[in-house]
Amino acid sequence: MNAHPRKPLASLALPLIALSGGCFLLFPAQAQPDPNWLAHDRDRPLPPVVQPGQASTPDRAGQPPSDAIVLFNGQDLSQWAAMNGNPTRWIVRDGYMECVSGSGYIRTIQNFGDCQLHLEWAAPTPAEGEGQGRGNSGVFFGRDRYEIQVLDSYQNKTYADGSAGSVYIQYPPLVNASRPPGQWQSYDIVWTAPRFDAEGKLLSPARITAFHNGVLIQNHVELTGPTGWLQRAPYSAHPEKLPIALQDHGNPVRYRNIWVRPLDKTGKPEFTLAETTLDSYTGDYLRERNDVVRVRRASDGRLSVSFSGATFLMYAESPTRFFAKTTDVTAEFNVAGSDPYVDLSVGEGAMRCKKQ
Repeated sequence: MNAHPRKPLASLALPLIALSGGCFLLFPAQAQPDPNWLAHDRDRPLPPVVQPGQASTPDRAGQPPSDAIVLFNGQDLSQWAAMNGNPTRWIVRDGYMECVSGSGYIRTIQNFGDCQLHLEWAAPTPAEGEGQGRGNSGVFFGRDRYEIQVLDSYQNKTYADGSAGSVYIQYPPLVNASRPPGQWQSYDIVWTAPRFDAEGKLLSPARITAFHNGVLIQNHVELTGPTGWLQRAPYSAHPEKLPIALQDHGNPVRYRNIWVRPLDKTGKPEFTLAETTLDSYTGDYLRERNDVVRVRRASDGRLSVSFSGATFLMYAESPTRFFAKTTDVTAEFNVAGSDPYVDLSVGEGAMRCKKQ
């Protein structure tokens, strides 16, 4: 047995930001060596082996690392939806997806917290317009809260904190590494999500490190809050894991080779389902003669499940299965037939509750 067993992460007196996988190497100023291992400890587990993939060329998209989640492989939009969860009207052709003006933002179905995101984009050619009207789109974390600007900034003057690679309205890129319109460009972004306590107080802010075409443009910058257009709004509490989104700004910007590596490997995968799907689960379900399970939409849009005097905020693990993070409560919905029900489990106990 290892003489220096690892303590639970919760017991370590480290900043929350230092607990995210990968951040220890990227941001040594905030990382600390794990005190539960000796220097050069021979019993310490080795890092998992990851095949690094292949870089892209101008004509061909590369291959992601072996541990990445592929969000777009050039073939379909199965990992994406409109913001309300309905199918998007963006189009796929010749190995890329393209924004259709007026179709709205597009978001991932799966939610992500701390992560490494890679994507490639190309501004329309021939170039049309100027300033913010030329090849405009954006990459958003936290659903639609925090933006890295996508813009045709090749010989195109605009305000600095709105140019390609800027953390919009907050941080201009360190340099302009833009290629001409029509050429494929890459963003590699390390995202650290903000943390909030149970009362909604900010514990640690969001942070971003970003490379544009392999050039460092954002060096672990600390966001002051959401990246709005006309003002720098303060933080408001939200879940740590939320979709990644791409912006429809009216220009036919193209994207390819999108993949993500979650840096926090703990917990179950989480998804943001369509509004219509969530609405179909709401209602009252009879648990026992004098105990009704009430399923409602919470203020942040997710489902809440209430029974026996307790209310639980639920997270989607699949299109039908939800779980709570505070107690071992799960809910599996079946509302497709004529006799809808939810299978509710608490710890080892389970009960089928029919919709009233």
